[in-house]
Amino acid sequence: MRFAKKSAFLSLVALTALAACGAEPQVQPVDPTKKETTPPVAEAKPAPPPVDLLGPKPELPPSRPFTPPAVETFTTKNGLSVWLVEKHGLPLVSAVLVMRGGSSADPANLPGLMHITTDMLDEGAGKRSAVEVSSGINDLGATLALGTSADASVLSLTVLKNNFNAAFGIFSDVVARPHFDAKEWKRVSELWQNNLKKRSDEPMSVSRVINAAVLFGPETPYGHPADGLLEAAAKVDLPTVKRFYKESFRPDRAVLVVAGDISRKEVTDIVDAQLGTWKAPPAKAAPKQAEFPGPRAASARPKLVLVDRPGAPQSVIAVVRDGVAASDPLLPRLELINTALGGSFTSRLNMNLREEHHWAYGAGSTFQESRNKGGFWAIASVETPATGVALKEMLSELSKMAASGPTAEELEKAKAQDRADLMQTYETVSGTARRLATLARLGLPPGHDSEATRARQSATLAEVTALAKTHVDPTSATVIVVGPREAVGPQLATLGLGEPESWDPEGKPANAAAKPEAKPADKPAAKPADKPGAKKGK
Repeated sequence: MRFAKKSAFLSLVALTALAACGAEPQVQPVDPTKKETTPPVAEAKPAPPPVDLLGPKPELPPSRPFTPPAVETFTTKNGLSVWLVEKHGLPLVSAVLVMRGGSSADPANLPGLMHITTDMLDEGAGKRSAVEVSSGINDLGATLALGTSADASVLSLTVLKNNFNAAFGIFSDVVARPHFDAKEWKRVSELWQNNLKKRSDEPMSVSRVINAAVLFGPETPYGHPADGLLEAAAKVDLPTVKRFYKESFRPDRAVLVVAGDISRKEVTDIVDAQLGTWKAPPAKAAPKQAEFPGPRAASARPKLVLVDRPGAPQSVIAVVRDGVAASDPLLPRLELINTALGGSFTSRLNMNLREEHHWAYGAGSTFQESRNKGGFWAIASVETPATGVALKEMLSELSKMAASGPTAEELEKAKAQDRADLMQTYETVSGTARRLATLARLGLPPGHDSEATRARQSATLAEVTALAKTHVDPTSATVIVVGPREAVGPQLATLGLGEPESWDPEGKPANAAAKPEAKPADKPAAKPADKPGAKKGK
């Protein structure tokens, strides 16, 4: 048998070789006297019915809400509140200090003071210079970060468990024993002012400045950017920073979040040893709390604002209106609406402006997370020639969501994303610490996420549809465009929003000075609108 197969193979090789040489292979002649017979064709039989090998499709049980880890809370001897989550799977520890106040505690005439004060903390502390603080953290394989938002300043540290004691020593010096050296101040303050100058060249950053200024008013706690304004930055000096630090950075106004491979006793011992001397000053009359008027009424805001960027190839478009505070029980369900509208890649805004029309790299919306009542806005960076049509589509998507709410499919997708996002947030040590720090920053209890996700998972389509009607309707919104006036002006004119009010990149009405001077009897009524622009010229 093996020999027969080999002979057949050799014959095939020979025929192939002959064909390659141009020779015709020898074919056996056909005998005409023989009749060809056709084998009988089998009668066709009907195909058997398909067999369902898999059986009926199983029905999945309802998804269970994810429950974040329990948080242990206690207070140390110096009055510092501690939130602890023990996670012993990896030898990592993350600590985040949340100092309540943030840029909303800035003096009205010195926006950005909390930002620059926080920025100076690691520029030399304890027995270390600025360079030694940085190198000490790097040598321990740790990460140290500082930042300021509207509601709090945050300092975070992540390091291996074996190096936590040494790294927390540096962290404690930064928090409680900063140098505020004059030489470092000169360098850091110059960098700060240079960054503020460059901000006007970043249209998305400019849009965020204008969004807040228009919605809340330029001189309100939430109305100025956390990193401040250029004109005010030049007035901040080192003695002012030192005084502000002593008033603002105190253990009785802070929360220390710790997550990772560490116990309560270890945390208590380290805090007592490293931060035990950091104490609140003697009790005195509590300072007057800043008033938070919240977003201005629609009637007090312009309908259309334009920040001119001559020759810009792209425009940033935004639709801004009032939102809710982070503690508002409605927010969890509003977040489901936002996920469908502009809070995910498959949201309506992104699929419209990016995927369908290719006007933008991305489009989205958000309910601002803030301790007090915040804002809501939809935003996108689009090609300049498409500014008008893109804005029309954005307003249309907002109107449709307000009129009909999300679909049943969108609601289920939003709930699924809620579960996935929450699980991912609490999956790591640093993610757990950052999320709990956010809750502390917003004045929320450590168990807030457990209650919020239950509210989202139990939300009905009727509930979210009713909320959409009152919280995303663009009728009462302000439209803000950062782009070239010459190119986008005619496009905006077709939308029926009226004449745009011009603002500068620092959040001030730029055309206030160009308006005719009001008569004496009219001045009181015009003062709120004219006040921000009065400081512009020198």
